[in-house]
Amino acid sequence: MLLEGIETLLVLSNEKTMSRVGSQLYISQSAVSKRIALLEKKLGKKLIVPDGRHVRLTADAQELIMNIGPTFQELQGQIFDQHTFQDDTLINLDCSETLVAGYLNGMMGEYLKRDPAIRISTHHTPRIVERVQSGKATVGFCAGHISMLHGLKALHLWDEPFVIVSRDSIYDLPKQLITNDLSNPANRYQLDILSQLGINALMEMDSYTASAQLALGGVASALVPLSVIKTLNIEPKYCFNFPELVPLFRPINLCLRSNTHRNERVKAMIAAIADVVPTKA
Repeated sequence: MLLEGIETLLVLSNEKTMSRVGSQLYISQSAVSKRIALLEKKLGKKLIVPDGRHVRLTADAQELIMNIGPTFQELQGQIFDQHTFQDDTLINLDCSETLVAGYLNGMMGEYLKRDPAIRISTHHTPRIVERVQSGKATVGFCAGHISMLHGLKALHLWDEPFVIVSRDSIYDLPKQLITNDLSNPANRYQLDILSQLGINALMEMDSYTASAQLALGGVASALVPLSVIKTLNIEPKYCFNFPELVPLFRPINLCLRSNTHRNERVKAMIAAIADVVPTKA
């Protein structure tokens, strides 16, 4: 019961509501509340407090997650490593949303005819890494920076360039841009480069598609990865490249647990994805 409570608290730290946690863990909302209550009783500490329609973690809960979270995820991962892959064992492929649209949309239909036991879900990169660490995802297809401290096997596929999208013609590097969420650890590296270029983030979106559409609507210029440009079929007259942007790119990686990489089905899927990335690029 203690491990169930810790798992529930970790999911709650990401999902913020009891109902979302229940959906993630396939249990009822009342079961989520019961698990948290039992964990609080066991530890003798208050772990959550109401915050409108959400719940907020207490300082004790945040300290517990910081100290125990990585170890718990690694324990789950080690348990996952003991599983034996069969021909019909489900492979869970966690992806950044833009990578599904930009790279997988043209190849997964055919690939699933060869290996139908694959399921794709989308998450932000930090969440993907957590899920691969714990074994909830078999392979992660990530956009942006991933820390080298995650303990996973990382396969670097490409450094995808950024393009500035603007409805109106621009001849100089803009002083402000619509960007993606720079508080996301996977995107935070962009902030230093933009600052060095004297560029401020005017607005931060949770979607590159939203950034591009705002730019095409005349709100402001936006920083958009090349694959998103191609997926949205944005005309070249709205796309602008500057030599100063060359150091600013989006790393694209696959990540997985080392034991998982030994499986032939997983290796075949990874090879198919690795082949399509430079082709699409």
